[in-house]
Amino acid sequence: MDRSIFESYAGLEGRQLLEPILRDFAGRAAVVSSFGAESAVLLHMVSEADKAAPVIFLDTGKHFWETLSYRAKLIDRLGLTGVRIITPGAADLAAQDADGTLHGQNADQCCHIRKTLPLQKALDGFDVTISGRKRYHGAARATLDFLSIADGRLKVEPLAGFSALDITAYMKAHDLPAHPLTEIGYFSIGCEPCTKPGGSSADPRAGRWAGSAKSECGIHWTVNGKTVTPSSRARH
Repeated sequence: MDRSIFESYAGLEGRQLLEPILRDFAGRAAVVSSFGAESAVLLHMVSEADKAAPVIFLDTGKHFWETLSYRAKLIDRLGLTGVRIITPGAADLAAQDADGTLHGQNADQCCHIRKTLPLQKALDGFDVTISGRKRYHGAARATLDFLSIADGRLKVEPLAGFSALDITAYMKAHDLPAHPLTEIGYFSIGCEPCTKPGGSSADPRAGRWAGSAKSECGIHWTVNGKTVTPSSRARH
């Protein structure tokens, strides 16, 4: 993809960036959402721009039931009609995680078969991916660009410049429901076996893979289709 496309969206962020992207790449742009602690903000922006926009949710089979309930609540509340629920390949699970305990032995490989591989297949045919990552989450996310190119696709991060206060203010302004686990101390929410209560506005991902060097599942970090694991990068 030609990097000159960046000029068309220079200086834009938030909804002002999301709306023209969804318009200009209609049917070719996919939103990737975890329906986690802060997901309601980006999903609300998507609903205001195009309720039928493709939204990909990776159902790893290891999510909290609260996340699945919250997903249903947000879909109904926002009127999203393009949500696609993607699951891991049965053959991959049978071959590598038949008893469902791989996360405790090799978390990177568990993420690979339950998230990275399914997402790669789900994104086939899309030219643009959109996610809700933010710089304030630190570590490998601290230098996020609003626009970048990876694996031949345009990657869009409308909320890269949002702070924790921006997220809170947006949710209050639009009366968006909170993920139920945020009320009991979860600042960032992933799969149940690898997420613990904890974190803060300064380090919201502290409860993810706590006690290990791992800080990312890997779905956003690839080079020419090969997964890059930024687990060795220090968490800020």
